[in-house]
Amino acid sequence: MRVSVAGAGLGGLCLAQGLRGAGIETEVYERDPAITARFQGYRLVLNPAGFEAVRACLPPRWHPLLDAIVGDAYGERLILDRHLNRIGELGPGRTGTVVDRHVLRHLLLTGLRVRTGAGVTGYDVLPDGKVSARFAHGDPVTADLLVGADGVGSAVRAALAPRITPTDTGVRFVIGRTPLTERFTGLSRAFGSKIAGDGMSLLLGAMRFRTPPKEAAERLAPEVTLPDVRDYVRWAMILPNGPLGAATPQEAALSRMDGWHPELRALVEQSDPDNSTLLSIRVVEPRERWAPGPVTLLGDAIHATSPTGGNGANTALRDADLLRRCLIEASEGRQDLLDAVGDYERQMFAYGAEAVRHSLDALPAYVPNS
Repeated sequence: MRVSVAGAGLGGLCLAQGLRGAGIETEVYERDPAITARFQGYRLVLNPAGFEAVRACLPPRWHPLLDAIVGDAYGERLILDRHLNRIGELGPGRTGTVVDRHVLRHLLLTGLRVRTGAGVTGYDVLPDGKVSARFAHGDPVTADLLVGADGVGSAVRAALAPRITPTDTGVRFVIGRTPLTERFTGLSRAFGSKIAGDGMSLLLGAMRFRTPPKEAAERLAPEVTLPDVRDYVRWAMILPNGPLGAATPQEAALSRMDGWHPELRALVEQSDPDNSTLLSIRVVEPRERWAPGPVTLLGDAIHATSPTGGNGANTALRDADLLRRCLIEASEGRQDLLDAVGDYERQMFAYGAEAVRHSLDALPAYVPNS
């Protein structure tokens, strides 16, 4: 069996690692000209299902490294005003495993065949039931299965299910990263809480590694090269609809922080400009299933969520592990390939739709009148 994966995000790479471990030939095709060509996000909170999906897809020899490079999520999930006074609660405290997206992505890339500058533009189903992926540049590639893990703007989804399209919620957010120096440890009460402003929210989350990733890889898995990333605070300002009206992410945030606690303003002022960005919140809701065939979807390509749900990456990783298990059954002759893909899709549609609904239900708590 040969599998082509369109997209080198966490979900596609996790699937590719899992299939590689099962001896299934897999190649990943990424539209970006290089792995580090653009912003890739910050820390993620993995729930038990998401974390176990990663472990299941990675070689067991890397499990100690995975355990070393994560952190622990905890917090009261309070609502604070702009002076850091407690004014309410968001709900029960959230626990889980915190991981840096950039670091995890580099771990998942290790040992894989990834072709960059190779965005899939479409595909053709061949008479023998195989699928031929087309690219803007280069020759087509034939495989038994094409997996569209190419994000919210998925070209694979556009060809497979053109009626399923992204919806812009109208909500925007500004996100950045600031080194977790001694000065900002005093903000620990705000980590995991919502700081409420006038029609907007600021969210802070600490990424504290159990072991610095580069050091952990050198000690536990020398064949893996991880970025030299240190502890930091991830901040995100969620805004209602409308123009951002600023040239940089820092300016967009600071322009809305007049009169805020000086430590909060300093946190934004001292953020890394190369790791800050302005983003829109778009969702993709899985609707009617497409006809069975040698093409399927994974992650944001079929169920993109609002970040307020905290479940986007977890759901994509769950997809990867589920599809891995289904394809192993097919490769071992215990199930027909299309039946295996069908089993994956039936389960994925159900929990993927629920993940999107949950994320949208959570949005008004962070942006009133959204």
